[in-house]
Parts: sequence; structure tokens; C-alpha cells
Amino acid sequence: MSQPTNVPLSVLELAPVSVGQPGAEAVRAALDVARAAADAGYRRIWFAQHHLSPGVASAQPAVLAALAAERTTRIRVGSGAVLLGGTTPLVGAEQFGTIAAAHPGRVDLGVGRAHVIPPADGAASAEREPGGSASDAEAAAPGTAVVEKTVESRVVDGLVVPPPVRFDLSNPALKRRLLAHREIVGSREAGAFRAELEQVLALRAGTFAFDGLAFTSPPVEGADFDLWVLASSGGESARVAGELGLPLAANYHVAPGNVLETVAAYRAAFRPGVLAEPYVVVSADVLVAETGARARELGAPFADWVRSIRTGVDGAIAFPEPGTTQPFEEWSDEDRALVADRVESRFVGSPDEVVAGLESLVRATGADELLVTTEAFDPADRVRSFELLAAAWAERAPVQPAREAGSGCPTARS
Repeated sequence: MSQPTNVPLSVLELAPVSVGQPGAEAVRAALDVARAAADAGYRRIWFAQHHLSPGVASAQPAVLAALAAERTTRIRVGSGAVLLGGTTPLVGAEQFGTIAAAHPGRVDLGVGRAHVIPPADGAASAEREPGGSASDAEAAAPGTAVVEKTVESRVVDGLVVPPPVRFDLSNPALKRRLLAHREIVGSREAGAFRAELEQVLALRAGTFAFDGLAFTSPPVEGADFDLWVLASSGGESARVAGELGLPLAANYHVAPGNVLETVAAYRAAFRPGVLAEPYVVVSADVLVAETGARARELGAPFADWVRSIRTGVDGAIAFPEPGTTQPFEEWSDEDRALVADRVESRFVGSPDEVVAGLESLVRATGADELLVTTEAFDPADRVRSFELLAAAWAERAPVQPAREAGSGCPTARS
């Protein structure tokens, strides 16, 4: 069995909030993760964007990225992702251009599309691309998961690829909540995704014009950040990223059933642009402990956490303490089906077990880099998980050191 080499590890940080934990403490814990990740040799840390979700404190990725950059010296910092349904391309570029002015060569602006609000007639959203976020896309717009029960999980090069899951957003109470959420957080009618990405690139190049008028943004023009696209399906996000020659982050940890199609669509559409060659990061949910038994004990509440996202209207619940939740085996068949793809695709175990699983993810997707996220009740267990994984990965699949300056993508054009 060949082993992937020189595939860097990076971190996607949600700042999960545990039961009884103040949000401020969860934010501080996320910054502790950034320091630990830097010390352990991770290439980058990205912060998610979630609003009004009880179990996730990462609401402002630009602020968290700036704070993490100030506390570290080498690791790249960025967003996973800035969602263009609530933030204009200009504002996102100005935020991360400002960070890059203070920390050149260490900043990533990851962007994603807006989420879909259910149609007025209450019909189910049968075709929905939460391509906005490689973080927990469902947390921004939860709904009842609809699983194709006639389709079985596949195993591709050792990787479990569950059947795709779509979401029925037609419940009136849920729809009311989503519309209120959108009103409170603020929203905009995003333009064509390609045009929004081209706006960022033009602002950075100093060539941006609108309605025949030239505009300049000093924090963005010439800014030393990398622009990334995050995608959860083989739809518009992946295609446009390829057409513009941008790097892609493909979402296995939330939409595992779509990951192969996402990567294939990107590579098929790729044309040299910002990058000379395709560059793919694939996300994964992991939890590592000294033994497999201990990891599975710490990871038991994860199923409840995911169920709260997929069935509730409040988003992710605060992460439960181990031993306080009903064993997954005792759930109803219907409830297990709601979260089976997330549970099956999470890598939980000893360092050797998780490394073996991640190697299969690299083989199946051809990932150039892995973006790992971890949820656990105790922040110390999350930090320990990242440390154990980095050490084991470096031993079995040597990690290419992050560059001290310049682009975070080895194939970036000068």
C-alpha cells in the first residue's frame, strides 16, 4: 500500500462551545488551538463563520484570524469561509487585506456562496449547494436531512463515501427561523459567483471598475493574501474555482457523499489562472486520543451534536459531556439515518487508526492538503488530538514545511 507523502495538515477551527462553557472561553480556547497548531507544524488555521448558533463561537473569522496571527509567527491564518450571502466581496477583501498588511505571506481569504432560503411556496429544497462553507454548512441553514435509503455507502480506495444527503427546508417553523436569522445577521443578494471572485482579484490587481468608474481599495491593492473557494458539491463553486485557476477546499467532513464529485468537477474545469495547476484541500472531521477506546469515548456525543444541527431550528447545541448522551446504538433507525454519513466519515481512534483513515482520504481524492477539524467537550482533548495527529502524520507521511513567505499554494503563479 503506497503512503501519501508531503501532504500538509491544516486546521479548520469552529470554536465549539461545550455545555456550561461561556462563549468567551470558547473563543479563547480557539486561539489556544491556533498556538498549539503552529507549534505542532500545521500549515494553516482557518476560522469558520457561524452566527447565532449555541454550539459554535466562531462568528467573525477575520477577527479571529487577526488575533491568531498576532499570537503566532509562522502558521497561515484565514477564513473557512467568508460567506458572500452576508458580506460583500469588497468587505471580505478589505478585512483580509488589512491582516495581510501586518502579516504578509500568511493570510488566506476563503470565500463561499450564499445559502439558499426555502421558496415561498414551502416546497422542499431538492437542489441546494451549501457551497458557502467547508465548515458546518448545515449550521447556517439546518433542516431535516433526507437520505436516499436505496443507496448504500461506497468504499473507494479504503475511503467511506456515504450516499449524498439533501435537506428539506419546508417546515414552516424552520422557515420562519431561517428568515428571522437572515434578517438579524444581515443579508444581500449576491451576484454571480464568478463576478464576485473576479471583483476581489481586480481589486487586488488595481484594475477594478464599476459602471465605468475606477475604484481603488488601498488595503486590497497588492495585498499579499491567497484567495480560496470552498465547495460542498460539484456545482457552481467548484466549477468557477477551476475556471479561474483558484485553489479549492472540498468539503468531506460535512458533505462526504459529494466529495469525489466536487474534486472531479474542479479538476475538469481547471484552467491556469492564479495557479498554474489545480490545488485541492479536503476537509475531514477527526478525533485522536492515545487509544482508540478513549477516542471513541470522547467522541460519543458527536452524533447528538450533528442531530441537533440537522433536526433543530437553533443550529448546533452546546457540545455534550461524554457519558451524558444516549448511546448511538439505542437510537431509532430514523435518527441514525439522519447522521449516519457524518458518523461514518469521521475519523476517530488512536493516532495510527486516524492516520490510516486520512491516508485513504488522500488516495481517493488526490488531496494536496488536508484540513482537519475536531469537536470534543474538553478543549484540552481537542488540543491533544491535534498534537497526536501531527506527530503521527509526520512520522508516517512527512509533512512538507509551510513556506516562510509567499503563497501558501506550491503551484501559485508569480
